Amino acid sequence: MASPIEPHPSGVVIRMKARPSARRNGFAGIHADALRVDVTAAPEKGKANEAIIALLAEAFGAAKSQIELISSPTNSQKRFLITGIDLAVAEELLAKALA
Repeated sequence: MASPIEPHPSGVVIRMKARPSARRNGFAGIHADALRVDVTAAPEKGKANEAIIALLAEAFGAAKSQIELISSPTNSQKRFLITGIDLAVAEELLAKALA
């Protein structure tokens, strides 16, 4: 299974499959080479994307300002850029978040 994290000149990009309006917030494993993330926020006016950014910031020890959605905000398949983080560190932090 390939990692959902790929290197980027500014940090790392994480491929995600978002599931808004879920029962709880959290990561639900890796599926089809994407990190599945569940958020309780509804998919309206960017609320679910903001919730995902908050989860990523907590899991990767990054400020919310270091995280940027770089793909379609309305699609459930998303790509987030986290700046200022090394690929190896990001993969280690993801493993801890999924444990």
